[in-house]
Amino acid sequence: MATKQETLWVLLGVLALLLCWELGSHILASDLLLPDPRKTLMALLRLIGTRRFLQALGMSLVRILFSMAIVIPLSLVIGIPSALNWRIQAFMRPLFIVIAATPVLSIILIAFIWFGQERTPIFSAFLMMFPVLTSNIMAGIQSADPKLKEVLDLYEMSELQRLRYLYIPSLLPYLFAGLHSSLSLCWKVVVAAEVIVQPRHALGTGMQMAKAQLETTELLAWTAATVIMAALTESVFLAYKRMVHDHQD
Repeated sequence: MATKQETLWVLLGVLALLLCWELGSHILASDLLLPDPRKTLMALLRLIGTRRFLQALGMSLVRILFSMAIVIPLSLVIGIPSALNWRIQAFMRPLFIVIAATPVLSIILIAFIWFGQERTPIFSAFLMMFPVLTSNIMAGIQSADPKLKEVLDLYEMSELQRLRYLYIPSLLPYLFAGLHSSLSLCWKVVVAAEVIVQPRHALGTGMQMAKAQLETTELLAWTAATVIMAALTESVFLAYKRMVHDHQD
């Protein structure tokens, strides 16, 4: 019942946003400033059928997946020892501070100099996600039940047994929470980098080309496609998270 009510309120929220969009379009009365939702939908439907859009969508999705594939193992390799050893944690802290303090735009521009058009979105997304996911992993390790830890100490369990019975169960909820946050951040950073460096096939490149031609309707269509894909990937992730949770129960 709660799920149905939640879905209803989500739909009401979407409807409210569409009504505000329609009202804003009516007030401005200019497709250059804000085309109405129907025109944007028609532009999106036209885009979906083109090879250019499918190539852009596919390559942006590949960059997202590649960034996640790099950041997950590296965050585990850094996060677990950092949580267990204060020296490693202190050693890594300056790096996290520098990343957090550096503007995303600066990271993208520096990465463009180093890696070129195609690799910049991947590196930028990885660098922005790395502290977020690593911090969550560290928090998960540090939240391990101290009483269970005492039991494992008592029976002189090996490090692998400690990892299996103590740290992984404590880690998983934090890991999934970090991945959820990182996935949303990844989409934003990858597309922002694509807008700036303009790889050959990219959602961000489509946005930039539409903006350069003052095609606001097409710009909104590219944006809507990005939002929809981000929502779909998040839904797939949440479904996988529920499946893992059900399997553990």
